[in-house]
Amino acid sequence: MDKTVKKKTFTRIAAAAAFLSLLVLLLFLAQAVLVPKYMSFPYDGALVREYYDSVPEHDVVFFGDCEFYEAINPAVIYSEYGIPTYVRGSSQQLIWDSYYFLLETLEYEKPKVVVFNAVEMKIGSVQREEYTRLTLDGMRLSKYKLAAAKLSLTEDENIMSYVFPILRYHGRWSSLTSEDFRYAFKRDTVGYNGYMFMSGIKAKTSTALPPPLISPDLPDICWEYLELMRKTCEDNGIEFVIFKAPTDTWHYPWYDEWDAQLVDYSEKHGVKYLNAIALADEIGTDWSTDSYDGGDHLNYIGAEKISVFLGKVLKEAYGLEDRRGDADFAAASEWKNVVGRYLSAKAEAEKTQNKD
Repeated sequence: MDKTVKKKTFTRIAAAAAFLSLLVLLLFLAQAVLVPKYMSFPYDGALVREYYDSVPEHDVVFFGDCEFYEAINPAVIYSEYGIPTYVRGSSQQLIWDSYYFLLETLEYEKPKVVVFNAVEMKIGSVQREEYTRLTLDGMRLSKYKLAAAKLSLTEDENIMSYVFPILRYHGRWSSLTSEDFRYAFKRDTVGYNGYMFMSGIKAKTSTALPPPLISPDLPDICWEYLELMRKTCEDNGIEFVIFKAPTDTWHYPWYDEWDAQLVDYSEKHGVKYLNAIALADEIGTDWSTDSYDGGDHLNYIGAEKISVFLGKVLKEAYGLEDRRGDADFAAASEWKNVVGRYLSAKAEAEKTQNKD
């Protein structure tokens, strides 16, 4: 091959490489703009992503849906007991999502205690794609994300859209806002180690009874993944706890039949199961002040009570240490920031309430 041919060949290859590089860059930029940012309320879709920015030094990690990320406040638990915790939760997070979050978490750290949300036991199938996206969009690409996505695919979805989100969101051009450009490459921190601050107050007034329970059987797939979570914790020397938040309404009921099955399971396997519905008086739950939506979910007032109660139970049951005076605790400055942000948000909420 003479020099002229070589030169032309090299030029073509260089041009093709430059074109491909430009194409990849443009696709990357387009994807960064098009994927939802979850920076506006409700911002629950942003919570999953924020775990990767934390120092992986949590003695307790909670896995669950909105019952957890609105009811368990790590800033309060740390302020009261010095126990570093994190809530890995999202809207209607399904039990296999929690399982794969657990496996992924173990790639970063090994907590002393894992707490699982009992309410996830009642849903054994995907309800809506939007909930899957809220859960998995913020999860880093890994074998765990793909395994969770595969179990949650709806008829119109393709697994590759979880690898390349632009395949799912390419049609968002017409609905883009300034937020999509502002947060294309850097997001604000909106949670408090997985907790979502809710300041509203709406008393629980409904006395309506839940619909009759058609079948007491919880889905088989939920038992399967509950056992996988328990066994994973056992194999890694981690204490496994099942917890039900105190919320129990006609809209989101928790039946006695379900409770009995988890009692049996916990006794059989020697794990702790706490049902806060029955412990509401001990916790101090007040349904005239502790919910933002009439009793379906807790606001920050109710979450403080749950967090103080649960933190004490975990500390006493598992001998968790107060890390606030630990000179070797790498996340000390991070916790100072988390607690400070929470106290500022709380003060602002109380100021607004006093005005009203």
